Amino acid sequence: MSGHSKWATTKHKKAVIDGRRAKLFAKLIKNIEVAARLGGPDIEGNPTLYDAIQKGRKSSLPNDNIERAIKRGSGVGADAVEYTTIMYEAYGPNGIAILIECLTDNKNRAAAEVRLGVSRNGGTMADIGSVNFMFSRKGVVTVNKSDAVTEDAVLAAALEAGIEDVEDRGEVLVLTTDPSDMVAVRTALQAANIDYEAADVEFVPSMHVQVDAPTARKVIALIDALEDLDDVQNIYSNFDMSPEVLAEIEQD
Repeated sequence: MSGHSKWATTKHKKAVIDGRRAKLFAKLIKNIEVAARLGGPDIEGNPTLYDAIQKGRKSSLPNDNIERAIKRGSGVGADAVEYTTIMYEAYGPNGIAILIECLTDNKNRAAAEVRLGVSRNGGTMADIGSVNFMFSRKGVVTVNKSDAVTEDAVLAAALEAGIEDVEDRGEVLVLTTDPSDMVAVRTALQAANIDYEAADVEFVPSMHVQVDAPTARKVIALIDALEDLDDVQNIYSNFDMSPEVLAEIEQD
């Protein structure tokens, strides 16, 4: 799950170490292919591709997979594929807002699978625009904390590059920027020898809805079901939970 929430951070870490690794790799590869198709295969001249590769490497995606994805995305080879981006809107349990971003080579398949996944897991599809207005496109840069990498160090390195907000989530710092400033922010961090975990343009909710543990479990079950779909690339939601609820969920 992408998105500006505490669960998103935990979710990604779990995906790297458990049985979802294959699904995660497939999504990372597709992300690289699309970046190469839109901006070309030159990594230094294509910041979106650079960040997609960085994200893949941070998740232990093999270099061979990365190189093949770049070739496919740039139209090299017989297995080159062109994907279309589609955004679906839905409501989860207790009216939680959900955006479902698909990258697909078959729109009809994607639509049918998303609708079935939503309806079977306690959600309802929403009309176009009824959920989207609750979110804004933002650049989101994630940095792992350490003794040297503190909030003050990050601000000193990249505040002038365009940081709008910094959120401390325990083990990581999440920096929010205008999408146009994201590359400048992560470049400023690199210039200060601060490594970043990921840099993406995401849909960030304007307001989070705190949920209790039973509701959180239902929302997470819906998101899990959607993330299992091959065409689903990212899911954004406005649900969040207190540290106590998060700790209880993590024990499941």
